[in-house]
Amino acid sequence: MTTQAAATFNGNLKKAVAGLRRINLEGLRWRVFDAKGQVLGRLASQIATVVQGKDKPTYTPNRDDGDLCVVINAKDICVTGRKLTDKFYRWHTGYVGNLKERSLKDQMAKDPTEVIRKAVLRMLPRNKLRDDRDRKLRIFADSEHPFGDRPLEPYIMPPRKVREMRPRARRAVIRAQKKAEQQENGGNESRKGRKRKNEENTEVAA
Repeated sequence: MTTQAAATFNGNLKKAVAGLRRINLEGLRWRVFDAKGQVLGRLASQIATVVQGKDKPTYTPNRDDGDLCVVINAKDICVTGRKLTDKFYRWHTGYVGNLKERSLKDQMAKDPTEVIRKAVLRMLPRNKLRDDRDRKLRIFADSEHPFGDRPLEPYIMPPRKVREMRPRARRAVIRAQKKAEQQENGGNESRKGRKRKNEENTEVAA
């Protein structure tokens, strides 16, 4: 890494380059993942595939041939449903009754890089290659990183496949739409009826 790329990086440089010396960088591709607007689980599954080298025809389970992944904009990751408040990370300190927990919302405020790291690590097989694959994962909260002098390749996320709605769910949606239309029409008719009655009353009074 050149001094110019390190000088432009404003984050924790020691943490960003920790463990790089233990990785054989010859022949590795530097893949850049932009987490802005991406769903957490879908992004993590793609990162896990690239880190393991499963996207290569030479993939072997007992050999670490994965590429080095640089993830940027980790603070702009998205989640579906109510996971932001309902998902919790739990750990135990070892003392009696010291079971700690932290919600996803609090973890995003504290350190958003750990959210993606834990999601990817929990998708990797638990064997001796796990630590080496963890070192190939470099996550940054913003768009800045100290690897500007490397031959970076932006990773293009595959298009999301939207599953066709099931017939039962489709019928429920159609029924809800018809009910809403009927309520709107009924409301308009009742308003017209009230208007006519008011006009008749005014004519009778005159």
